[in-house]
Amino acid sequence: MTPLVFLAVCAAGGVGSASRFVVDGLVRTRFRTVFPAGTAIINISGSFILGLLTGLMLGSVLPQGWELILGTGIMGGYTTFSTASVETMRLVQQREYSQAVVNGFGVILATVLVGLAGLWLGSIL
Repeated sequence: MTPLVFLAVCAAGGVGSASRFVVDGLVRTRFRTVFPAGTAIINISGSFILGLLTGLMLGSVLPQGWELILGTGIMGGYTTFSTASVETMRLVQQREYSQAVVNGFGVILATVLVGLAGLWLGSIL
């Protein structure tokens, strides 16, 4: 990795984190629920985009280095599985067991499925 790519990955991580902050805020203002919909939407959309980027990279559509900038940088900053884990534990503490199961297992399953869909789509483009 060149120093320029390293700096680009760092900057892209900041863009991804800021995007996560904005998306989560927009979702929270529109959906008043115990379920952490913002984090779920972020992780599901991020997994799809990361799958798509991976498919494009494997098909040599993306130039070298861009998979690091877009995938590791932006999508690494955007997605937040650690927050999803904390939110799942918070739901358990609040005795919202069904929502904790949906968040803990359902969202993980959804992220894998949409990641595969993105990978498939990226590989046929």
